[in-house]
Amino acid sequence: MKYEKSCGAVVFTMRQGQRLYLIERTPSGKSVIPKGHVEGGETEVQTALREIREETGLEVLLDTSFREIAVYSPKPGVEKTVVYFLARPAAGALRPQPGEVEKLEWLPYEEAEPCISYPQVREVLRKAEARLSAGM
Repeated sequence: MKYEKSCGAVVFTMRQGQRLYLIERTPSGKSVIPKGHVEGGETEVQTALREIREETGLEVLLDTSFREIAVYSPKPGVEKTVVYFLARPAAGALRPQPGEVEKLEWLPYEEAEPCISYPQVREVLRKAEARLSAGM
């Protein structure tokens, strides 16, 4: 079994009073939340910030008081642990990373949650929605 660790964030924004979540569509047809592999001596926060910038073109503000972990198998023989934070865009413009991200889209929770490809990641999104809805 190969083990991988990635970090990212549930990126959200408000538009016309509606909370929208950033969903990535990968070239393989998966729908995911922005994240990527830890490199070198990076911290979880450094990895999340770098990967979100690389994959989406956005600089974000992380809320590290929200820290959820999803463990799943993206392919046979691989176990992936992903640490997710909450994040809001601070600067930049959406720009999918060539070869890594096919499409980026802002979706309301009702559309974002069912399209996520992995049940464990859908659960992270559910927890983020619950936290944001509670006003925390």
